[in-house]
Amino acid sequence: MSFVSSFKGLPRIVQVLLLLIPGVNWITEVLVRGSAAIHGKALGQIIFLILAILPTGVILGWVDLIWCICFKRLILT
Repeated sequence: MSFVSSFKGLPRIVQVLLLLIPGVNWITEVLVRGSAAIHGKALGQIIFLILAILPTGVILGWVDLIWCICFKRLILT
């Protein structure tokens, strides 16, 4: 079971809270993106994983928060 399916299985409020808290946001981003990259989702996941590890990960986390609220999933998952 991957972190992607675990994250998608969480209630919406828990997903938003995980992405709202800055430190937890970054850890969630890295875990979900890394899990998706390992399970061979797409090249885009590897690019987003690299962006999540770099200082741009905080910005990506806030973008994912808005994306999660609007579309009920993270970008490219």
